[in-house]
Amino acid sequence: MKPSLPFMFMLMIALVLTALSASAQAQAQEVSEIYSDLQSCEVAVEGDLAGTSLRVDLSSSKDGLIQTRALSPDGPGTWIVSWDVPAAEEGSYRACASLIREGEVVSERCTDFYFGGRVDIRFDVRDAHADRRGMTLLVYSSDLALVDIYYMLLKDDKAVYISKRESVPIAGSYGSPTDLSLEWKQLLENGEEYAGRVKMVEKKDGQTRTFMNSFTARDDAEITDTYEDETGASATVMGTSRVPFEGSLRFDLFSNGTFLTSVEEKTPILLAGDDETVEISWNETLEPGIYTLRILLIGNDGDVLDMEESVIEAEIPPRPQTVETAPEEEGSSTNVVALIGIIVLAAVAIVVIRRRRKRSNQK
Repeated sequence: MKPSLPFMFMLMIALVLTALSASAQAQAQEVSEIYSDLQSCEVAVEGDLAGTSLRVDLSSSKDGLIQTRALSPDGPGTWIVSWDVPAAEEGSYRACASLIREGEVVSERCTDFYFGGRVDIRFDVRDAHADRRGMTLLVYSSDLALVDIYYMLLKDDKAVYISKRESVPIAGSYGSPTDLSLEWKQLLENGEEYAGRVKMVEKKDGQTRTFMNSFTARDDAEITDTYEDETGASATVMGTSRVPFEGSLRFDLFSNGTFLTSVEEKTPILLAGDDETVEISWNETLEPGIYTLRILLIGNDGDVLDMEESVIEAEIPPRPQTVETAPEEEGSSTNVVALIGIIVLAAVAIVVIRRRRKRSNQK
């Protein structure tokens, strides 16, 4: 029995749709960008990457394949691999990134670059360093230059944060560079490993420079101001990390080297740039004498991050002054009372005399 024409037609449509779906899926998985030097390689991938792996190869025109790195991308984004070429030779190099699914390459992109030789640098970097707060970047150029800057925060080889500044002017000198530092926007986890990366692309000729370093995120803060007297003390604390600071302040009081008392208070949660003041009071006003105050700033893990010592000179409180009434005021008051009495007696006498006269006239 031969298959009917409608059945054959439907089968052909199903096969075409399946092929188109597979083609669309393969196109959705793509290596969209790649940049590499002999320190690291930056690869941007797009699409549904479920079931795919990312292979990045470094090769030279002289020695062929040098190194290979393999990653398992959990989704689209920018991934960074580091190269280890201790004895690099001058010459041409190539980096290739390949997305592989079920053993087949579904997308590949390569970039060629040259290492060594004399290169005219239009801008130079005095300092580029990433830490728990952000990326420090100091750049200068003898001639005005415009660059695009990409700041990246990396976790497990993936960029979790990218900030781009376009057409940034660079001038200055080694002694007075342009400060292009950036603070991270993400909250960091205490004790976790991260890396910071910055890429600068010169607008005129595309000259590109990258810097990258790893760091461990730690909570951090510092004491910026203190006050102390016979009744209590206070300390102002400023956060200096993108790890939330949830520590405390401890106020230790000593007299002649002998420990007297200790008061500990939690600080408000602080991030880089935040500051708060914590105040405490002693159980009672200190007796006259010389005291030593030690203020300790204690971090999330119980470690001492900062400390400041000062001296309290407790003085004898002044006695309250008694107010005495001036003698003149007493005399004046007595005179007033006497005058009032005389007036009253005079009035009574006048009334009595009038009554007597009235009675005499009636007789």
